[in-house]
This record gives sequence, structure tokens and C-alpha cells, in this order.
Amino acid sequence: MPAHVLILGGTTEARRLAADLAARPGIRVTTSLAGRVARPGAVAGEVRIGGFGGAVGLADWLRTHQVDALVDATHPFAEAITAHAAQAAAVTGVPAVVLRRPGWRPGPGDRWYDVPSLAAAAETLPALGRRVFLSTGRLGLAAFAPLTDLHFVVRSVEPPEPPMPPDTEVILARGPFTLAEETELLRVHRIEVLVTKDSGGAATSAKLTAARALAVPVVVVRRPPLPPGVTAVPDPAGVLEQLGLSPA
Repeated sequence: MPAHVLILGGTTEARRLAADLAARPGIRVTTSLAGRVARPGAVAGEVRIGGFGGAVGLADWLRTHQVDALVDATHPFAEAITAHAAQAAAVTGVPAVVLRRPGWRPGPGDRWYDVPSLAAAAETLPALGRRVFLSTGRLGLAAFAPLTDLHFVVRSVEPPEPPMPPDTEVILARGPFTLAEETELLRVHRIEVLVTKDSGGAATSAKLTAARALAVPVVVVRRPPLPPGVTAVPDPAGVLEQLGLSPA
């Protein structure tokens, strides 16, 4: 049984896992957050904020703090962090588990356009509509900055960072959002196309249901692949199984 578990967090699943582990006698759990959100939600156990300094820094932290198991429960698009975690686990011999909720898949009535990157999403937009709901987070807006003829509605928890498209309307709000709220947003702003990353899970999927009901096309940026040789489990229960722990 692991005595000290380090969770690379920031997701709903990471918080659930931390709460489960922190409630178990004899297990110390530390959750590491990147610090990009000023007021993150409450997390059980110990919390550290900020980066490690790449794979070498993370490996040093694992050794110094005598970590017995590493759980990468970061966002599916945190590609660099996932790569660093795999490298640090390999050089230290610390057992590692990747927690990734399953990605979204289109259903009947959906008009989805799969693309591999934000840049590809930007190339796709002009043919689909002029009023865009950009639901990809506050980072990465530079990919859409050249699209001067389109109107963008951007929603994020923190103010987005430039560069961004010149005709951008920013909505500061923290989810999750209900189906009624997402439907109202699409209607009020007369959205003609939605852009989103394939985050997966139910917490942010209401916008997809709203888009389907209103026949709004959706450009979906698919996830980057996991590092070679790395596989993922879909939920906290899978992590517990990998760590040799029974469900609570």
C-alpha cells in the first residue's frame, strides 16, 4: 500500500481521488496544482502550487519527498506535464498511473468537425460561421487572432491572455453550466459555430447537447496522444485498483 501519493491535479477526478485517499488511514496525499487559476476549488490532503521545473525537477521532488506512487490526473491537453511525469517515473522507479476520463463521441444529430489542433480549428471556422463560441480556455487564443472577420465569444474563469482576435467578447464565469444556461448563451449571442477541446466527461458536456438541439456545428479539437508506452485508466476506481487499494 503506498504511503505517500502525489497527484498531479486540476481536474474533477483528481479532487475525487484526493478525497478518497486522504480519508484512508496511513496514506499521505499531496495534490500539485499548476497555479493558473487564482482561486482553485478545495482539495483534500496537502496541496502544492506551481511547476516542478520539468521532468528533472519532478524526479527530484519524488525522491526528496519519498513519494511511493504518482498519479497524473491533469487535463487531457496538459501534454508537457504528462510527458514529464512519465519521464520522472521512469528514472525514479516510482509507480505511475495516468487518470483520463473518456473523450467525447458524437451522437445522432451532431455536426462535429474533428481537428488535431487549435490552429486547424482556426482554419476550419470561416466556412462554418461568423459568430463563434470559443470554449477552449483562456490560453491558446493566439491561434484565432488572425481571424479579423469573425466575432468570438470567449468564456473562462480568469481573464484571457493576449494575443486574441480583435472582435472578442469575454465572459468570466466558472462552471459547470446547465443545459438551460448553455442553450441561453448560444441563443443570446446568436452563435453559429462552437469550438471546444475534447475534455470529456459530463461536467462540461451540456454545451454539446445545446449545440445539437440548435443545429450548431461543433469543431472538436482532439486530444494529443499519450507518451509511448503509457496507458490510462478512465476513473478514480481504476487508479485505486492500480495502487492495490479497494474502493472506499
